[in-house]
Amino acid sequence: MTRIIEKPLYTATTLTTGGREGQGVSSDGALDVRLSTPGGGGKGTNPEQLFAVGYSACFMGAMRRVKTADNVRVPDNASIEAEVTLGTTADGGFALAARLHVKLPGLTEAQKWALVDGAHQLCPYSHATRGNIEVSFDVS
Repeated sequence: MTRIIEKPLYTATTLTTGGREGQGVSSDGALDVRLSTPGGGGKGTNPEQLFAVGYSACFMGAMRRVKTADNVRVPDNASIEAEVTLGTTADGGFALAARLHVKLPGLTEAQKWALVDGAHQLCPYSHATRGNIEVSFDVS
């Protein structure tokens, strides 16, 4: 099911030149990154790293918006380590997989999973990836 935006909140605009061995710049100048191929020894970041940061940041924000039955809050020292894997497929193409290691100190297992499950339903990155790439979670 395609989710249609009814009220735009923000639009990011970037310009990328040179592909994986190029440069990416946001229209407001806040982001200006050199890009390089993963494992290629280049001095830049790569799209997988950028996606990992974007997904984990968005997911943390979604956890903070989740309403749980017991009104649990995300701890101040919560963190998410994101792994985004680029690999080949049986048909000779490429695919991504994502694993989020979510750390929520001081909460019960049930509280942790209530936040993670709720965020996975709310987060726009989770919506974009659902059914398109493998996504998994480790929660501690």
